[in-house]
Amino acid sequence: MGVEDTAVPVVGFAPEEILLGQPTRAAKLKWVIVVDETLPAGRAVNAAVCAAAATAVAVPGLLGPEVQDAAGTRHLGLPWAGCSILGADSARLAAVRTSAEAAPDILVADMPSIAQRVRVYDEYVEQLTRTDGVGYYAVSLIGPRNKVDKIVRKLPLLA
Repeated sequence: MGVEDTAVPVVGFAPEEILLGQPTRAAKLKWVIVVDETLPAGRAVNAAVCAAAATAVAVPGLLGPEVQDAAGTRHLGLPWAGCSILGADSARLAAVRTSAEAAPDILVADMPSIAQRVRVYDEYVEQLTRTDGVGYYAVSLIGPRNKVDKIVRKLPLLA
């Protein structure tokens, strides 16, 4: 199976909205990743990083420019708008994803639980397309601050 072109809603920052000299709260978009709080630390970090990677490539203007330190070492750009990592049980995680998916101006990237059980991407795709009731280990949301806040209300930082 090959990678197919799919329509993804455009969520991102226009050049004039990239506020590198401002606190992250000044950003028009809020980014959160909600992780299954019952996962062991290594699996939780893996799930969050995978969801973050998918988000970073899909959101124009999310990453700041690369920087060279005083010793000349190159540092790739980091998300200038910040990202909070929150925890939830599996039922609340699924509800967050469902709510976010219904909002047209929120980009959703997820880490289905199937992804940590297979090591070949084509097998992941095959299993995912045959699975009804997908479980999630992490869901990344980025969109208007007030809408994201409403979806993830009162979720704590991942402990």
